[in-house]
Amino acid sequence: MARSNNLAIRPLNPTIGAVVSGVDVREAPSPTLVDDLRAALLTHQVLFFEDQDLTPTQQRDFAARFGELHTHPLYPGDDSAPEIMVLDNHADNPSDNDMWHTDVTFLEQPAMGAMLYARMLPPFGGDTLWSNMTAAYRALSAPMQQFLAGLSAVHDFVHAFPADGLAGSAAGRERYEKARAEHPPVIHPVVRTHPETGEPGLFVNSVFTARIKGLRREESRVLLAFLNRHIQKPEFCVRWNWRPGAMAFWDNRCTQHYAVNDYLPHRRLMTRATIEGEKPFYRAAA
Repeated sequence: MARSNNLAIRPLNPTIGAVVSGVDVREAPSPTLVDDLRAALLTHQVLFFEDQDLTPTQQRDFAARFGELHTHPLYPGDDSAPEIMVLDNHADNPSDNDMWHTDVTFLEQPAMGAMLYARMLPPFGGDTLWSNMTAAYRALSAPMQQFLAGLSAVHDFVHAFPADGLAGSAAGRERYEKARAEHPPVIHPVVRTHPETGEPGLFVNSVFTARIKGLRREESRVLLAFLNRHIQKPEFCVRWNWRPGAMAFWDNRCTQHYAVNDYLPHRRLMTRATIEGEKPFYRAAA
């Protein structure tokens, strides 16, 4: 598959995840390398780069080779590169992302992907898991697949970020209210067709999905609870043990992830570049 010099891809399991070697993220990638990494991402859904030494601007510039970058409305950005979101968790600022989720689905056009870089890690713990939403959809029965394919769900900024939550409180009242006004609830299909592979995958998550349209409240609650449990099966997942200088690049259109919050009171400092995407859609197979 790979055509670039020195590029090697090592799958971590049959379902999701691969380690990339032969790439120095600090260097401007050639168009061929960008194409090869895109192809690898479509195949493996999350790619891991080890032993990188990146400044925030270098991380931003590499991510920008794959699309325009999104700036988060609440989380702080790096002073030298505002597009780079800073996730600095410790005893005085505990994590609030230890839930299975797909990033920023409160947007009309959620992210295509993201790149997360490890800057400072606890002595142990702090792993991240990713789950393959295409595999999760395929594992459902045919009647359940057909039922879900006709449904849409409401994704809500306030559902994820209540005013008294950690992110809202840290951002400050003025910034929070501005972000809330600029991000009203949006509607996405429960099953999303991947715009490049054409594969269907589940597109609801426990953080941003508030309810399924057309169902009674209890029906929606029970169905979402089932799907949120279903996507956590180990058969769909990869677990990554971070080392300093490692970076993960994932396809946000067909994955969910979970940051394991088992390291406090130690510090875990990560930076993330988020790549803008397109409006989700569902197209029945021909």
